[in-house]
Amino acid sequence: MSLFYRIGYYLVGFSVGLIFLVFVFNGKKTSCNYSPSSRVKGSLLQKKIQLPDNFKNQNPKIDDSIIRELIKKGNIDFSKSDTQLDSCRVYHIDFGNDKNSFLEVANCKKKVTVLKVQIP
Repeated sequence: MSLFYRIGYYLVGFSVGLIFLVFVFNGKKTSCNYSPSSRVKGSLLQKKIQLPDNFKNQNPKIDDSIIRELIKKGNIDFSKSDTQLDSCRVYHIDFGNDKNSFLEVANCKKKVTVLKVQIP
């Protein structure tokens, strides 16, 4: 079999596989989280977000949906995060143009607890 036919068979099989994957994953919420930041954000967004009572009293305008948007648009700073804890790992998320805007959350097994939010 010549090289030309081998390449043709490969491309036909590859295209059939791609079409199969399009039909299988069509409409499902699948994502490819390769970077550590993307994996942490995905983990945080899948869990229930808990706001402490004192936090709700101090910031009545901030709710669950705003926290989720801040996590989506923010950048996780692993140098300021404490990822070596066994129970709940603490992540520092910077958002906005300045580094004075940040969010600190504790990522536990079943919930995410907001520890601190600083919005200028």
